[in-house]
This record gives sequence, C-alpha cells and structure tokens, in this order.
Amino acid sequence: MSSLLPAPTPRSRAVVTGASSGIGAALAGALARRGHHLVLVARREERLKDLGARLAATYRVEAEARACDLADRSQRSALAGELADRDIAVLCNNAGFATYGPLSSADPARERLQAELNAVAVLDLTLAVLPGMLARKAGGILITGSTAGNQPGPLNATYAAGKAFANTFAESLHAELAGTGVGCTLLAPGPVRTEFAEVAEVSRLDRLLPGPLWVSADRAAELAVDGLARGKRRVVPGAFAKAQTLGGQYGPRGLAGPLLRAVYRKAK
Repeated sequence: MSSLLPAPTPRSRAVVTGASSGIGAALAGALARRGHHLVLVARREERLKDLGARLAATYRVEAEARACDLADRSQRSALAGELADRDIAVLCNNAGFATYGPLSSADPARERLQAELNAVAVLDLTLAVLPGMLARKAGGILITGSTAGNQPGPLNATYAAGKAFANTFAESLHAELAGTGVGCTLLAPGPVRTEFAEVAEVSRLDRLLPGPLWVSADRAAELAVDGLARGKRRVVPGAFAKAQTLGGQYGPRGLAGPLLRAVYRKAK
C-alpha cells in the first residue's frame, strides 16, 4: 500500500510538538526513521537539541529545535507564522498536559494554560499549516487526543474537555479533507509509559493499572505514524485503550462518571 504522506524532500519538514519526551520524542524517531527532516517543538530546548543530535546522527536527517511554550499565545503565534511560510509535510499536534483534582480548588491560571495547550494550540497550528498542505495537495496532520476525551472526567475535567475537542476536531477534519491529498488522523491512546503521569501529579496511577495494560511510547508512535500514512481516521493503541474507547462511546454516562471519580481519587 502506498503512503499518503509526502515523500521527504530537502525542503520539507515534519513538525512534532511536545517532542522533548514521551510520545512526542517517539514520534520524532518514527518520522526520522522514514527519512523526514524535523522541526522539534517544546519548552525544554536542551532536550530538543539532544534528541535532534541523536536522530540526525542515526538517520542522517536534519532536526531543528524550536523552544516554544505553546500555551503562551505570543510564542505560539510566532511559531505559527513561521510554519505557515514553510513546506510542512507532517504536523504532529502532540503537546499537552493534565491536572487532577477538584476543579473548585484548582489553580485557575494552570487550568487556562491547560486549555490553551490541549485545545487552542492544536487549532492554531493546524490553521497555520493546512492552507500550504492543500495548495501542495499533500500532507498529514496527526492529533494526539485521548481515550479520556470519549467520556466524563470527574477530577480531570479540564483535560477530558480538551481531549474531547482534540478527538472531535481530528475526526471532523479527517472527513473534511477526503480527496484532497491531505490526511488527518487521531491518535487516542490510553495508558502510555511516559513522564505524563508524573507531570500530572498522579503518582499512584501506575500502581492501579497492571503492567500489561500499558503501551510503550515507541509502540504508540509507530502505530500512529503508520496509521497516518495509511489514511486512518483513528489510531487507538492497545487492548485496554480499545476497551476504554468502546466503554466511553457506548457505556452509560451515569455509570462512567462515578466510576472514574473513584479511580482518580485512588490515584492521588
């Protein structure tokens, strides 16, 4: 089967946000293995440079580091302007974070940043690169959503809402772009072994879920890039994530809310 992704060229770039660790770093590796030159985006510049140097040495690709806080509107606007003027073959909208706990006691500033990063930044960067992709009749957009976006998220409300946006936005754009030569795929993972749970301050989450239920970041990334190349609408890595998806889509919401509330309480 031929790939729907544009063949790498010296001018074209694959952009990966949240590339300093976890799924983002793994996506960068998966794209580099396929010969794509990279623009790596995250806040931690040194990590980006280290990753870029390793990928450049291993796969003979160019890897540019862009230190950018995508939750900051001015920084995000500057990056979007740059990308709009470049040949972007692939955009991986992957950056994101979560908070857990009662919304009533949450830090309002941090919740707003979370919404900016998980939802608004996805929209802004997509709007920046999409016209160029359509003009070239080639390109691929990967959006990292979550199984959390398929169901209520008590004690996780801002994250669940942001990922509901990402999920629906990606699948809507997938249908909208049919026949244009440009594709959009949703990556909707469940539990993935990354720094994510640590950043979200859910220190006991890994103890609540048995090891076999977790998927590695490398596995999720390979499935995602392969799915994007094949023009898939949605990639859900792992049996547990698939079960979560089915439960979220078809299970009773009145049951899901209290159940998830109990799970997140135990994870604190």
